[in-house]
Amino acid sequence: MASKQDFTAAEWQALLESAMIASIAVTAAEPSGLWGMLKEGFANAQGLAGARASESQLIKDIVADLGTSDGRTIARDALKERMSGASTDEVVKRSVAAIADTARMVDAKGGADAAAFKTWVYANAERVANASSEGGFLGFGGEKVSEKERATLAPLAIALNIQA
Repeated sequence: MASKQDFTAAEWQALLESAMIASIAVTAAEPSGLWGMLKEGFANAQGLAGARASESQLIKDIVADLGTSDGRTIARDALKERMSGASTDEVVKRSVAAIADTARMVDAKGGADAAAFKTWVYANAERVANASSEGGFLGFGGEKVSEKERATLAPLAIALNIQA
């Protein structure tokens, strides 16, 4: 089982960031207004909260760190630095690239927890995609997962090297 102690500070920062970055990519792919963004943010938060009961020590350690002020600051600062000056399309591209790098690192160092971690990251992104309907009027109509969101989930699955 992998845990926080198995990673350098820079690697740990990437793991903390990745807990949010895949979901950010989905939100950026098809911004759905203030209400939709709130729903999508809440969906990611639910995924983080639910992971406290994970069997993976690595996921538990990530969620525990994100539950602290220091952990949130590390993740937030990394995201700010990575996304500074990025257009919406660029946010998606940078997110997918970051996820691919983190997936390779966790494959190399995460042992049996690597698959659980990558599946969890993707499941959070999928949860966010399903959180708010895109299009429609005043929350009625539209589609649950837009074409742009599907077009973001596909490269995320490839970057994570998982079956979606």
